[in-house]
Amino acid sequence: MDTNTGKAFDTKIFLRLMKFAKIYKWHFYVATITAVLLSVVSALRPWLLQQTVDNYIATKDSEGLFFFIILMLVALIVEVFFQLVFIYISNWLGQHIIRDIREKLFKHMMHFKMAYFDKSSVGRLVTRVVSDSETISSFFGQGLFMIVSDLLKMIVVAIVMVWMNWKLSLITFAVLPVLIYATKIFQMAIKSAYQEVRIQVANLNGFVQERIIGMNIVQLFGREETEYQKFIEINEKHKKAHIRTVWYYSVFFPIAEILSSVAIGLLVWYGGLRAVVDSSITVGQIIGFITMAEMLYRPLRQIADKFNTLQMGLVAANRVFEVMDTESNLKRIGNVIATELKGNIAFKNVHFSYVPGEEVLKGINFDVKQGERIAIVGATGSGKSTIISLLNRFYEIDKGEICLDNQNIEDFTIESLRDQIAVVLQDVFLFSDDIYNNITLKNSEISLQQVIDAAKQIGIHDFIMSLPGGYDYNVKERGAMLSSGQRQLIAFLRAYVSNPAILILDEATSSIDSHSEKLIQFATDKITQNRTSIIIAHRLATVKKVDKIIVIDKGEIKEIGNHKQLLKIENGYYKNLYEKQFAAVVS
Repeated sequence: MDTNTGKAFDTKIFLRLMKFAKIYKWHFYVATITAVLLSVVSALRPWLLQQTVDNYIATKDSEGLFFFIILMLVALIVEVFFQLVFIYISNWLGQHIIRDIREKLFKHMMHFKMAYFDKSSVGRLVTRVVSDSETISSFFGQGLFMIVSDLLKMIVVAIVMVWMNWKLSLITFAVLPVLIYATKIFQMAIKSAYQEVRIQVANLNGFVQERIIGMNIVQLFGREETEYQKFIEINEKHKKAHIRTVWYYSVFFPIAEILSSVAIGLLVWYGGLRAVVDSSITVGQIIGFITMAEMLYRPLRQIADKFNTLQMGLVAANRVFEVMDTESNLKRIGNVIATELKGNIAFKNVHFSYVPGEEVLKGINFDVKQGERIAIVGATGSGKSTIISLLNRFYEIDKGEICLDNQNIEDFTIESLRDQIAVVLQDVFLFSDDIYNNITLKNSEISLQQVIDAAKQIGIHDFIMSLPGGYDYNVKERGAMLSSGQRQLIAFLRAYVSNPAILILDEATSSIDSHSEKLIQFATDKITQNRTSIIIAHRLATVKKVDKIIVIDKGEIKEIGNHKQLLKIENGYYKNLYEKQFAAVVS
């Protein structure tokens, strides 16, 4: 979808947004009817003012004056009431619509393949879900309905003006073509400016978020000044984009003000002259027309401003719909519910590439039997973690077949498949929440007592209770209050309580501290017992006890066997890796 359509008003985006308003049609009708009534009541006040001046002030009729003052007061109260209802309903509608858009967008993103997130900036996606969606609410609350209300008010006022005095009406209307043309030019220019603003906001959000997340790297390598200079550049572009919008405002509004002042001056000149010469125009009419001229020109100026809000909403909607229209879901998802899997795994001639034409896995074949513990070892970049990602269907394979219990994993529903697989990663992600919620991920079916029992079984209950608050201890963002070893222990418990058919430890013991190492080893032995387990490790000491070791290099399986069998292979891959790591400590 093209972000910059070059149009002042994108009808396709508008119609698509309006589809979200269909379920709130009664609120939509109330807002529209209120806008009509508001325009009528607003146009009534100048007429009442004219009648008061000409028929009661000029004639010194105090009783009639008092009555018309009461009428004007009533008209004002009614107008205020309609204004209140109109503003509340229009903003209520906007907030409910963006709630629905956000939910649909977030749900859509939750099912994207990992390949999409590999290529997308986190900051940009956050901008789409949060600030761009919020801007869409202004499209309804301060944009669309306000413009409709102002247009109706202008039409009613124009009709009343012609009815009251067509000659004065012509004078009032004389500057409208110039003002409308200036408004159109302003609308076209400001749309382009706001598109640039949104781009720079996304760039700024993405840059700041990435640097905050990676602040330890920035500081460790002394890149503070370099990153600061980059921030200055991005911030400067952001400032220039906003100043461009300010420039258009500063040019348009003085022009609009001058044109309206000229029209009012002509009204006073011509109306005053007619009032003095032949009394064909009354003082009340002049005052009424000055009031109505303001009511005619002020909405036109505001429409230009609100049209900018409308434009921002359309630009934001365009960017949100770009993500919503992105097809990054798995092509084939079955309807078989994966329940009570035994844990038999088979990779059959599996080929995979992140980038077309650059294979990462080149015809992988291996089998894992129920309850078997296997290890996958190899150099960095050999394809170990890729195998795990494919088993979880984070990506789709190019060729071949992956089976669980003799059933192609593409036949299973994604949710049920992943429910049967638990993964403990090297880089454990914890949410800013307490330990209990980080373990259960707010699964109501897992009670606190079950978590405590599981923690005792794998030997980490005492560690958790040593923390302030125990299971209620808040680990803060990304588990910052815990060491890497402690985060690993929480991840082990998270995997254990889910009771998976298949357990995967992806470099899960490569970054532990000495204090946590014994706990990790005990937990590993416990949670892999009688369960199909796949261990990916650089540290070969952790794989000696497994039933089978798969050695992979550059996307190809080089050797398969247990620890003793692989050590007997002369010049074997595993033997070379093992000797390099343990030459000094082999018993």
